[in-house]
Amino acid sequence: MSATANYLLHLADNAVVLGQRNAEWCGHGPALEEDIALANVSLDLIGQARLLYQQAANELGGDATEDRLAYFRDVPDFRNYTLLELPHHSALVGYAKSDLDYGTTIVRNFLYSALMVLVWEQLQQSKDEQLAAIAAKSLKEVRYHLRHSRDWLVRLGDGTDDSHARVQAALDHLMPYTQEFWTGSSMEAAAVAAGVGVDVAALKSDWDQLVDDALLEATLQRPKGEGYVTQGKNGLHSEHLGFLLSEMQGLARSHPTATW
Repeated sequence: MSATANYLLHLADNAVVLGQRNAEWCGHGPALEEDIALANVSLDLIGQARLLYQQAANELGGDATEDRLAYFRDVPDFRNYTLLELPHHSALVGYAKSDLDYGTTIVRNFLYSALMVLVWEQLQQSKDEQLAAIAAKSLKEVRYHLRHSRDWLVRLGDGTDDSHARVQAALDHLMPYTQEFWTGSSMEAAAVAAGVGVDVAALKSDWDQLVDDALLEATLQRPKGEGYVTQGKNGLHSEHLGFLLSEMQGLARSHPTATW
């Protein structure tokens, strides 16, 4: 597989997996406005994934299509960050009383959006002209995602004692997973060498500044974020991705020759 195709799949898998996770809030948002807001964020992410899968299919040729890449690959074939496939709560977040915890969702969206604002900005200079165009479109969308999640991070962190404790617990739980952003991979190295991708590790100081500024305003303490470094982008996933994909891919796999 070419460096460009591999890298496009990494970006597309990130977008489709997080889009699927955020879509789980549809009809369950804490307020009507937030129900709609997260649905819109999901649609943006899935729209980005479609464009990236289409471009990857062009690179791969043969019988590759955007639907085949999204619905007919298995867990080890996906290249998304492990952070994005996690459920909306964890046993580590001790207060969680349901499958949907808004603090966990907001923290994850913030940590990822803060990264992608920087990534999409850099990818506007990609040698792959189509990817550069996708980056320009996606940057406008992710700026909204970052503003939305940051506003809620501050509102919850600097809110009541209960909301502060909840979002701090979510931050403590999720921050270690961001180590995967900065660990190298052969897939990313090849894309950078080809002039297609971005050296994400070089963006860490800017990401740290975005995160630290928001946490200061939210009166939250930044955890050390150390421990096991996940390897989702290398195809080594948590047990959660299989359940997510079974729900996302079930209809397409049950009717593989259907047209819609």
